[in-house]
Parts: sequence; structure tokens; C-alpha cells
Amino acid sequence: MGPCPAIHGAGPDVRCATVHVPRDHSKPAGPTIEVTVSRIPARDPARRRGVLIGNPGGPGGDGIAMFSALPVPQAMRDEWDLVAVQPRGLLSATPVRCAPITESDTVSSLVSFGGMNRDRCDKADPGYVRTITTENTARDIESVRRALGVDKVSLYGISYGTLLMSTYATLFPQHTDRLVLDSGVDPSWVWNDVLAGQTSSYKRRTHEMMAWIAQRDNIYHLGRTPLAVYRSWSAKVTSEAGVPPSLAAPPARVGDVPPGLRAVAQQYIAGVDLTADARARAENLVATLLVPGGVQANSSLLGLTRMAAPDRNAWPLVALRTAGRARPPGQLPPDVVKILTNLQEMQNLIMCNENQAPAQPAQVPASVFANYIVGDIFDGPGLIYQSGMACAGAPAVTRPVAVSNRGLAVQPLQIQSVGDPQTPYRGSLEMQRRMRSHLITVGGGDHAQLGRKNGPLDGALVEYLRTGRTSVRAVPEPPITASLTTAPRTVLGR
Repeated sequence: MGPCPAIHGAGPDVRCATVHVPRDHSKPAGPTIEVTVSRIPARDPARRRGVLIGNPGGPGGDGIAMFSALPVPQAMRDEWDLVAVQPRGLLSATPVRCAPITESDTVSSLVSFGGMNRDRCDKADPGYVRTITTENTARDIESVRRALGVDKVSLYGISYGTLLMSTYATLFPQHTDRLVLDSGVDPSWVWNDVLAGQTSSYKRRTHEMMAWIAQRDNIYHLGRTPLAVYRSWSAKVTSEAGVPPSLAAPPARVGDVPPGLRAVAQQYIAGVDLTADARARAENLVATLLVPGGVQANSSLLGLTRMAAPDRNAWPLVALRTAGRARPPGQLPPDVVKILTNLQEMQNLIMCNENQAPAQPAQVPASVFANYIVGDIFDGPGLIYQSGMACAGAPAVTRPVAVSNRGLAVQPLQIQSVGDPQTPYRGSLEMQRRMRSHLITVGGGDHAQLGRKNGPLDGALVEYLRTGRTSVRAVPEPPITASLTTAPRTVLGR
């Protein structure tokens, strides 16, 4: 093993190697592809307990630096070899090479978005994109297990990684030791319904972010109520995009009632709340039609807000940007652009390759309106998949493995935040049912719990990895570790 490719930003203690795996696992003697494997050896060899393989999610998340990017509990670092197998199709794992999008592609994307993506990514290596599936990635992990020369591996999956690691455990229960499912995906939503299941949760969580900022008016001076913060935020989005956002304002409070209307405060609040959604959408539409080039998606603050919603460590940056105390992002470095482009291409490929949720054509008008007319980044992602537009022209090439606990020797551990907008709690319970996992609920709504310095949770996690069990069933939300007053250098990752 040697240094990892610099583009992944792995820490100095991470070593990488290349493993050859079958391009098509149904033809094990056929052509192979290369996948990169990263490894951080157990810091205390005398206490080493085994190999823990992780995946950070996605689909399309870069895994090479997973364990060096997150402050994992010290015992994990001391007692396990921390390994990540880069999913096939990503950079450093025989990456898919997609031709640039042309003007004709842009037009055809309205009726064949999935087919356009599949075709342009299939040209460099015909047939390869059809192998980009969760099952094949799980079988790549099995090839790596054999290369490591160990009989059993423990697994840690975050978000989409819970589906990947559950697939491995379903296919290879005899080689599975501990299985940690952090922020579980509902397998029945794969894939058209996954993003749609997030829409209302993201909006609720954004309102919670505004309430959090209002509670810290002494720091940010953006308003003492969530509605007041929303108005400051909306004004900033409007200044950037030329049009106001279509996201509805959070519920009004008594502090929002004008002094002259205090006698009818409840009626005023009820009226404001009743019309909030319709008013925001109408004001956005009128402005979009009247302002040349005005589209809300052009606001970097709006994009940052949605991205930050699942992670309270990013909320201070939203507040600082709204208050004008942090600069908008400049041009991203070429390596970051390369990683993000690869992620987006991979995400669409894998979601269409194994989609099993029926499309809802009746949603096509709403999807066209949200994605191509008003640029609604809250409603748009869910609608483009749920309507079937995202995978139009690219029918599924496989049926995903029906994940289940097929006699695992150790009961899986599942960790779920009750307010997580990205893997909603209600959906996670289907993963728990299928895998018969022991569930620990985490307060708050942060997505992905590894490396958040949550003492009670870290203790339960280590106990489970050491013994195969824990009696802990609930822990409080983790602390915010980001600075409340200084913007970070990057907003990618935690």
C-alpha cells in the first residue's frame, strides 16, 4: 500500500492500494476493473479486533477519506483497521467517463433525461455503466475481503451506505460480523420516491434553522423570530437571484404582529400562516416572469441553505452569509468540480439502473414547472424523480437485492436522528424491520452521526463493536462543534 491519490484529501495516515475485481460478477473469469481501497491500521496492534469497512453514502459519495475526515471515537481508531472500498464508477475506481453535455442533449433532457445521461456515459466503455449497481459494489467489497485474507468483516454504512452494507450482509451473512446502519434508507423508496420523501422534511428543517438563528439574534442580528429571520434571508436571496424564493415562510409568532394589531394578534397570525405558501409561490412566479434571467436557483445562499439543512454545523455559515459577514463562494477548485461532477453522474446512473418505484406521470407538469421554470430547489429534486422524468429513457437494468437479516450472527445496530430530513425517521423504520436491527434514536435532526463527538452515542457504538450488543436506545442530539462567528474555509463535508 502507498499514498492515496491526492484528489481525495485523505489524511497522512491513510494508505491506499488497488484491487482488481470482476467487471461483471456473473463472469468471475472475465475482464476486471480496478477499485482503490484505503486503510488506516489499528493504532494499537495489541488490541486490534478486526476490519471495519465503511461507506459514507450517496450514492456517489467518495469513500477514500471517510475515516480520516471524521473524528471517529478513539477506541475505533485504536482497535480496528478502518477500511473504505471506493465504489465502482467513482474516481480511483475505474471511473465512468461521461461525454460533455451538448446543446442537443439539453433539449432532449426534457423527454429523456435518464437516457441522455446513460448514453453519454456509455460511449467511452460500452456496457460498463450498466454494472454500476449496489449489488455489484457489495460484491466488490466481498472481493476486497478475500484480498485482505479475513473471514469476517464489520461494516459501517451511512445513508445510502446503509443500503449498500445491508446488501452485503444479505448476500454474505457468513462473512458479516458487526453491522452499523447510520441514518437508514427506506429500501421500498428506491429510487423514484427517495427524494420526494425528503421534500417536506427539508422545508421543516429549514424553518428549524431559522428558529435557531433567531434564538441567537445577539450574534447574527437577523431578527428575533423565525419569520423575521426568514425576511432577512429572503431579501438576501432576492438580491442574489433577482427574484424571491418560493419557500414558504415559517409560522408567525406574537413578536411578528405589528403594534397596532396586537388586539387581533391571533387572527393576524392565522392569516399570515394560512397564506404563507401561496404568497411565496405567487411572488416568486410573478418575479420570475417579469425579471429577465431571474431564477431563484441562481442564489448561492439558497443552495447553501438547502445543503446546510441536515447539519447544524453548517447553520452558522447560513446565518453569517445572510448577515453579510461571510463571502459567497468563489470559483471551486478543479479537483472539487471533478469530484462533484463525478458524484452527480454516478448518482443518476445508479438510481436509474436499479429504480423499482413506479413513476407518477401526473407529476410531470409540476416537475417541469419546479425544475425548468421557477428553479425550486426544494420541490424540484423530488418531483423530477417521482414524475419519472429523471430516469426517462433509462429503464432499470437490475432488481436490487431484497435486503434482510438472513441469520446474521450479530444483531445489526441502527442509529437514527428523529428529525433527519435526508433519511426521514418514518422511512428508516422499514430498514429496521427488514434487518431486525437494534435502534438508537438520536435527538435533533442531524444527518449521519459518526464523528459528531456525541459522547453517549460514541460510547454505545464502541460497546456494540466490542461486544455485539448495547442496551442504549436513545441519546441526546450532538453538540455543534463549528464556530458560531467564523465561516469555515470550505462547506464540503463536515
